[in-house]
Amino acid sequence: MPLTPPIHRTAPDPGPDPGAEDVGRRIRALRGERGLSLSALARLAGVGKATLSGLENGTRNPTLETLYAITAQLGVPLTAVLSGPACWPTVRGAAVSAILLEVFEDTDATYELYRMLVAPGPEQLSPAHQRGVTEHITVFAGVLRAGPVDAPLTAAAGGHLRWTSDVPHVYAAVGDEEVAASLLLRYPRR
Repeated sequence: MPLTPPIHRTAPDPGPDPGAEDVGRRIRALRGERGLSLSALARLAGVGKATLSGLENGTRNPTLETLYAITAQLGVPLTAVLSGPACWPTVRGAAVSAILLEVFEDTDATYELYRMLVAPGPEQLSPAHQRGVTEHITVFAGVLRAGPVDAPLTAAAGGHLRWTSDVPHVYAAVGDEEVAASLLLRYPRR
């Protein structure tokens, strides 16, 4: 009796998130305010022109890495392109998923507080943020290696990491355990 190979079914692509159009509108508006062409912003952010066009038109779901690359070149915090608090999405990258919990405004800075999970396995490379941005991570479970590409730091549960993230930086779970942490980003006002 011949063996029949297993049938593999994949779920249909759900398409862009409902908030993708709002994110795209905000990116387009910020780009316009700065007098940047689509090509110029794509080049500065290191993303494909087709990718940026898809984001602005709401037909593509951005990754965390892409959003950070774009917002760094626009000189704004990530939340400047995300929808309001009721719609703040989970943003995902190669290893990190983060849920925005709160945005704090101060006279000299904007702060974004995230609940962050780092999956074991892949390392995530994050592009440089604008000048002076700092990241503060408190690890609740697992062991995290994160920080500047050329000098990452390591912290286990109960530990804290801090670095100036205006350089490319990485996030990786050390070992087989998922990392649970909080991430606070501080964006200085110019």
